[in-house]
Amino acid sequence: MSYLKNESAMIGNPKALWGQCLKVIENNVSPEKFKAWFSIINYETYSESENTILLQVPSEFIYEYLEEHYTDLLAKVLRYYFGPMVQLKYRIVTDMAHNLSQTVSPDPKANIDGPRKLQNVNKAPNFLESYSPQPIDSDLNPRLTFKNYLEGKSNKMPRSIGGAIAEDPFKHTFNPLFVYGPSGCGKTHLVNAIGVRIKEKFPEKRVLYVSARIFQKQFTDSVLHNTSNDFISFYQTIDVLIVDDIQEWIGSTKTQDTFFHIFNHLHRNNRRIILACDRPPVDMLGMNERLLSRFKCGLTAEVERPDAELCARILQHLIKRDGLSISNNVIKYIADNVHDSVRDLEGIVSSLMAYSVACDCNIDVKLAECIIKRAVQIDNKPLTVDDIIEKVCGHFNVDQSGISTKSRRHELVVARQVSMYLAQKYTKLPAARIGRLIGGRDHSTVIHSCNQVEHRLNTDETFKADIETIVKSFNLKD
Repeated sequence: MSYLKNESAMIGNPKALWGQCLKVIENNVSPEKFKAWFSIINYETYSESENTILLQVPSEFIYEYLEEHYTDLLAKVLRYYFGPMVQLKYRIVTDMAHNLSQTVSPDPKANIDGPRKLQNVNKAPNFLESYSPQPIDSDLNPRLTFKNYLEGKSNKMPRSIGGAIAEDPFKHTFNPLFVYGPSGCGKTHLVNAIGVRIKEKFPEKRVLYVSARIFQKQFTDSVLHNTSNDFISFYQTIDVLIVDDIQEWIGSTKTQDTFFHIFNHLHRNNRRIILACDRPPVDMLGMNERLLSRFKCGLTAEVERPDAELCARILQHLIKRDGLSISNNVIKYIADNVHDSVRDLEGIVSSLMAYSVACDCNIDVKLAECIIKRAVQIDNKPLTVDDIIEKVCGHFNVDQSGISTKSRRHELVVARQVSMYLAQKYTKLPAARIGRLIGGRDHSTVIHSCNQVEHRLNTDETFKADIETIVKSFNLKD
């Protein structure tokens, strides 16, 4: 270590001694690493009776990284200035807004005896050890760009942020970008558009779009062929990594663990990570908590289903692209009845074109109605949470206002849990939003309620019949 021993160092207040520790650390790491990992550590207290120093770090991610990479350096510096038996504790900030934190004690042997020996850690060789990475195919769809990604209320914020990232992808802000929303709302188009724009502006950068399923298949193949190190090393050379449909990894522990190491490497080296999913991180049951914490450390943006106005604009764009002539009343009819998916709109336009050519007929409302009935489910009045509460409370004969209270009366608890269960099953809303709509609960309450209902459905035939009766009252179309 490049510091001079100073026998008078132990004289002085503990905070000043920590300042001396930081100076030594700064002389032993690069300026970038010192700024990223040590300048953000705050000294809190020193207990002389326990010979323990307490340091505050802003996140669990920072704590884990320090423990994984700088245990030896911290131990040597602290022993020098605070004595050979000093112990280190961290206070990890878990919720800055509410001033919540947790205190953890690292393995004492790691502090005294040097760094932990990490087993089976895959890492890419540094630039002195490896050859230059070969060019790659980004696998981006060049047709999915910002030029044809129409903006509306449902996607205004994600599109704005995506555009800003595409113009300056290597800023520290909004990394990772986590985009979520239901199938067909335009997530894939958005993340592709970001990648296409980055590649246009920075052609030398290694940009890669990959679906979660393809990533998992590649990883499985690498395990079978004993090339896991090569697999991870390849992904650690990527400058902009875009992964679509990451909900596919739920329950796949080994894939999650491998991506965790790749994510950490890319994030530490200021590479851009963009993720797309059909649900927010809080609803990803079966995903490793430490990986979820990484997903949450950037920006989470929701892309909602397009409303009728945006659907009409998308239809006009598709019609113009395909050279069709369709009247405004037909466009309005389609937009009012097909609002779940942009893919459905594309399918309707293609079918209208095919039918009009094959049957030599004009495209009118009657033809549109016929095609829509065959292609998608027409739902003029989507089932809402209020509809569900009304039906549930009517069936169990309880007051609707009681659902939103904190009352623990048995009949209200049952009605509340059933409402949450049916809302999650039939509205496709995320658990967090369902909880807010039903009494201002959080997502964990909704998940607990759903688990309770599912367990009872498997054991109580009378209760199961009640649920079936309520569902029939929704008059859902098959």
